[in-house]
Amino acid sequence: MSETKKIQIIVDSTTDLAQQYAGQVLTAPLIVSFGDTQYQDGIDLTRNAFYEKLESEDILPKTSQPSPAVFENLYRQVREKGMDGIVITISSELSGTYQSACLAAQDYPEISVVDSKNVAVGTGILAQYAIECANAGMPRQQLVEELERKKEDICLVAMLDTLEYLMKGGRLSRTAAFAGGLLNIKPVITIKDGAVVVLGKARGIKKANNLLVELIMQNGVEYSMPVLLGYSGTSDVLLQNYIADSSSLWEGHLERLDSSQICSVIGTHAGPGAVAVAFFKSDKDN
Repeated sequence: MSETKKIQIIVDSTTDLAQQYAGQVLTAPLIVSFGDTQYQDGIDLTRNAFYEKLESEDILPKTSQPSPAVFENLYRQVREKGMDGIVITISSELSGTYQSACLAAQDYPEISVVDSKNVAVGTGILAQYAIECANAGMPRQQLVEELERKKEDICLVAMLDTLEYLMKGGRLSRTAAFAGGLLNIKPVITIKDGAVVVLGKARGIKKANNLLVELIMQNGVEYSMPVLLGYSGTSDVLLQNYIADSSSLWEGHLERLDSSQICSVIGTHAGPGAVAVAFFKSDKDN
């Protein structure tokens, strides 16, 4: 029997990971453009610098997927190391990144591509789980099947400060955005079937935090699986407020609560002031 190859996990730059896992992946950067100036997400522009520009400049940045050549360069590195690779991308409903990854993989049979059907911290917990399984020695095909199965259990809920950025970026209709823009309304969104869906609206941050807690309790958290929180903007004050308001969900269940600053590409569409929670739903029937 041949020895199982080690697996390299590859992500795109929209994937948010806890700090201790960030060094274990290869990353394909998306492009963020302010006017005529292009930046490679996470390479030419740090997340803090991005949010400073987002808040100070009048122009809304544009984002674009990596080319197949960007992925092929990463695949070549994996091949040269004699490893297998699994790519986990942002939802194909939100970006052409998955298509670029697949096109590049046509000449690399040792590479498998998984559409996370999620984004940001949602993709991040799937990637973290993949890293843990790969480190435990799970073979590539078995791991791909496991990821395809477990991605259906991911729940991402997020509170936004405004729906304005989602509307401007074409990820939400003007009507839906307008409904959330009145009277200090804080929209709460999720990812369903790979796309953005508004779950509800709350007046003020405290009520929005309570709505997030309520939605998480309805789904149930599989505490043995990865959990990751995210925030957009230069400050994590709103995230810390949420953690305080939701402490009953986590205390006694998790040794620590990991968090990440949300990447530039997703920050373009979410805007500053967002708080996101990603977890695997528990099977309440068991």
